[in-house]
Amino acid sequence: MTDRVRAHVFVSGRVQGVYYRATTRDTAREKGVDGWVRNLEDGRVEAVFEGPEGDVRDMVAWCETGSRAAEVNGVDAEYGEPEGIEGFEVRW
Repeated sequence: MTDRVRAHVFVSGRVQGVYYRATTRDTAREKGVDGWVRNLEDGRVEAVFEGPEGDVRDMVAWCETGSRAAEVNGVDAEYGEPEGIEGFEVRW
């Protein structure tokens, strides 16, 4: 099995109300990356990605741009040990 990693990501900018979560979910599912994404009350988006290191790093890089309507100001990612999440969902 490929070495799996976890990235816990916070994205700032105009990232709510611009289909950022739905596009993140769709992109992660296309890449076979597990995890979740949600809006935070402070206007940021929080996400967790788990999967092969290259795919997880691709998702973190994808977050720099995000959905077409988003304006990303910053992406803060911490890498760690995966927790065994399966599938990818939008959390509320």
